[in-house]
Amino acid sequence: MLKEDLINNNPLRVLNLEATATPRMGLIMARAGVGKTAILVQLALDSMLRDNQVLHVSIGQTLEKTRVWYDDMFKDIAAGAKLTNANEVHDEMNRKRMIMTFNEETFTVGKLKERLNDLISQNIFNPTCILIDGFDCTSNPEESLGEMRRLMEDSGSNIWLSAISHRDDDRVSETGIPAPCHGTDQLFETVILLEPNTENKSVALNIVKDETGTAKSDKNLCLDPATLLIMEK
Repeated sequence: MLKEDLINNNPLRVLNLEATATPRMGLIMARAGVGKTAILVQLALDSMLRDNQVLHVSIGQTLEKTRVWYDDMFKDIAAGAKLTNANEVHDEMNRKRMIMTFNEETFTVGKLKERLNDLISQNIFNPTCILIDGFDCTSNPEESLGEMRRLMEDSGSNIWLSAISHRDDDRVSETGIPAPCHGTDQLFETVILLEPNTENKSVALNIVKDETGTAKSDKNLCLDPATLLIMEK
């Protein structure tokens, strides 16, 4: 399989990520350990395959651990697709990615914006897509996620965040977004909930909001329980 075939056959085509000219902000929600990082990495890989620059912001995780996520997931995708020139494609994609790490205690949207502005103004890196992994939404999510929304608008980059939902908090918005993000519906174009299926040990990707109107509602996605790769049901 060629790189172009890998792009066209990617199950993420269900989300039609390249359909809108304006940037979008997306949210991945699940309980701890369900697969949020795996989704973010695959969103990033898809964007890089389409020749976009991607910034992965890892909060509370080391640079090396984040890099391993990318290497392992690309290896599984390439092997499953029998990708031609996999090493060459891998090296090409790595040149389109930057990983930025922060401590949980010191991260702020303001600090991220400052570092991002430095990269862009010095013509070092100008991402089309920004992934935020480990963002704490428990304290005043309307304010913190509102800041993230303004960053998206100022930078013109698509932003995808992951957030943890909790079993003991049953608050939920009218569109189905659980706490602590239940009061922030208006900030996101796309919201995906990861819902474990105990019978077949897979994890369903439930698209509870699609403001873009481009997601294919007749397609269902889930995570392979062994590899955490996204696949169609």
